[in-house]
Amino acid sequence: MARSLPSALTFPNPVNDYAARSTAGLVIVLAIVTVAVNNPLLYALLALGFLLRVMAGPRYSPFGQLSVRVIVPKIWRKTKLVPGPPKRFAQTIGLVFSGTALVLSLLGLGLAAQIVIGGLIIAATLEFVFGLCLGCTAFGFLQRHGVIPETVCEACNNLSPRVPAAN
Repeated sequence: MARSLPSALTFPNPVNDYAARSTAGLVIVLAIVTVAVNNPLLYALLALGFLLRVMAGPRYSPFGQLSVRVIVPKIWRKTKLVPGPPKRFAQTIGLVFSGTALVLSLLGLGLAAQIVIGGLIIAATLEFVFGLCLGCTAFGFLQRHGVIPETVCEACNNLSPRVPAAN
């Protein structure tokens, strides 16, 4: 019998794409401040946010809560439901980037940490501005090539790339 995670540690499925985009916008702000200040505590805060979102979506994440409870209902006022697993995969990539930057910063390699966060800023900006989730695109690619089983996200089979083709 397979064990399941406690409900407090589950990622939502589906998710509101506008909440994900709002969270990406908040990540951009913190990431820019982190690069400007170049302090390990800020890298740790960025990584912690990604860890919390990977574990349980917006439930424990201050940025996630701000997005779900304030930004989406007061500013976007829209709902676009998308599958959760690709978004969780994207958050995991963000965790890897921010965790790597944290380690580099702790090792005294601040410039390298800043460069890594620069990549994260680019990805988060694409998500926030254009709704282009690079992690979701990678998820779709890996699923189509059998690396990620179709059972992980059956609703994802026709999602990637999410950007419509030009006519």
